[in-house]
Amino acid sequence: MKIQVLGKGCSKCELTEKLIQQTAHQLGVPVELEKVHDMQQIVAMGVMSTPAVAIDGKVVHSGRIPQQEQITAWLTGKEK
Repeated sequence: MKIQVLGKGCSKCELTEKLIQQTAHQLGVPVELEKVHDMQQIVAMGVMSTPAVAIDGKVVHSGRIPQQEQITAWLTGKEK
């Protein structure tokens, strides 16, 4: 599973990345995590506010730090 954290590298983006890493580790789910800082690429993906998260190329969240329950749902395939 490839997860992209989209944003300019602000503290909210860094926290989003950390939460995803921690949750994936707790669940034992292998993920490939990538940071995307290029604003042209972020806008091309349809994101207007960050932090944003894309899974396998599909934007699943934007505009705020995701809650752990959301991250768990993404990683287990049980999206709410």
